[in-house]
Parts: sequence; structure tokens; C-alpha cells
Amino acid sequence: MMNSSAGPAVLADGLTVVRGGRTVVDGLSFEVPRSTVTGLLGPSGCGKTTLMRAVAGTQAKVTGTLDVLGRPAGAAPLRSRVGYVTQAASVYTDLTVRQNLEYFASVLGLPRADRREQAGRAIADVDLTTHADSLAGKLSGGQLSRVSLAVALLGSPELLVLDEPTVGLDPVLRRDLWGLFHRLAAERGTALLVSSHVMDEADRCERLLLMRAGRLMADDTPEDLRNRTRTGNIEDAFLHLVDAARGKDEKTDEGENR
Repeated sequence: MMNSSAGPAVLADGLTVVRGGRTVVDGLSFEVPRSTVTGLLGPSGCGKTTLMRAVAGTQAKVTGTLDVLGRPAGAAPLRSRVGYVTQAASVYTDLTVRQNLEYFASVLGLPRADRREQAGRAIADVDLTTHADSLAGKLSGGQLSRVSLAVALLGSPELLVLDEPTVGLDPVLRRDLWGLFHRLAAERGTALLVSSHVMDEADRCERLLLMRAGRLMADDTPEDLRNRTRTGNIEDAFLHLVDAARGKDEKTDEGENR
């Protein structure tokens, strides 16, 4: 297991992204602990994907502080330490599952002698062993998403950035993947940042970052967030925070117009 005393997996301070003249991510400050499943939740279009791209080091025009595993996001040494899964599956459909994994293992620079073993372990992690020799293009959408996740697991990354990996999957597969995420955190010390716009996934996370309109509404545990807002579930807690923010904005507008 990774040493949790080495500092947070992600440290952001005043993180801002402006794209096309519009502020997509607005001055976020937060931490993602190591060995923990952190959920990034918010409605579609609130800036979750932009934030995840920034953490993964693929987003341009990022200002503020954003350190990942003790280095600036996007630094070359992080390429083998951070696994990133986008919403769209990023694999070759004309290769088998195993061929995809072995190819990406070579891209990562894993020793030739270890590639087949690493590929086999990643395939087993996502429960695709029976489909290892199937063409990726013949798989279902959910299976294809799991191939992308298996690629991200190669080399045992210290941080996994997963953009809506369970949205649209059947309930059993969603449950199994969340079980995998927690095993990775508990047994391998992996930090996971998992986004979703489905609020009922919040209680599957150990910590939550709630976003709306590019801003951070909360950075807390699910239990503490419910207690603080005196609500019974995360959706109600989120709505409570939105209403509170609107009230502050209205008071500010009234003060400025006097």
C-alpha cells in the first residue's frame, strides 16, 4: 500500500480553466487523498470533465496550482503513475482485448517479460478473462468501457482518474466496478477520482467533491455533508447547497444595487 503520509494525491489551489472566453472551472481549491475513492459529482456541463482533464494533464489554459502526486499536473514522470479513462472508450476495435492490453503495456514501457502477466491481471480485474481473445469491436458498450479501464490499470498507477465509468451500465456491473474501485484503494493504495452526474452514486464514495457551474459546492464525506445540511440523501444536500448559494448571490446583488 502507498504511504498516505506522502501528501495528497491531488492538491489544487485557485484552479481555473478558461476556454473560448468562458470560465469553465472557477478557482477550485481541494485535495484528493491517497488510498481513497473520491467522487466528483455534479450535473452534466458543470465542468467535471474539464477538471479531470486538468488533473490528467491533458487540458490547456490551466491556471492556479495543480499538483499531482507531488509534481505539477502533466509532468512527464506522471505518465506511468496516473491512469485516465475518458467517457469514450479509447481502444483499438480491430485488436483483441489481450492484444490491446499488451500493446498499451509496450507503450507504457513495461518490460517485455512482464507485459503478458500485467495484461492478464488487468483483464481479470475488470472481469473480462472469458473475453480476452475476443475482438474489442465485437464487445458490448459496457465491456468496451471495461477494456479502457483495464488499460488504465496497467503498471499499477497510483492515481486513477475515471470520467463517468459506470454511467449507463446495468446495476450488477455498476456494483462490481465500485467494488473493484474500493479494493484498489484498500489493497493497492490507489487514489481514485471518479466522476458521475448520478447522485445516487455518492454514497459509494469515501469523499465527495460537488460541482455546479464550474464552482465547488462541497468537499466533504457523504455522512458529514448530510449532517451539515440536515438532509437524508446527497441529492437533497446538493439542492440545499444550491439554494443557499442562490440566497447569497441575491443578497450580494441587492447590496450592490443600493
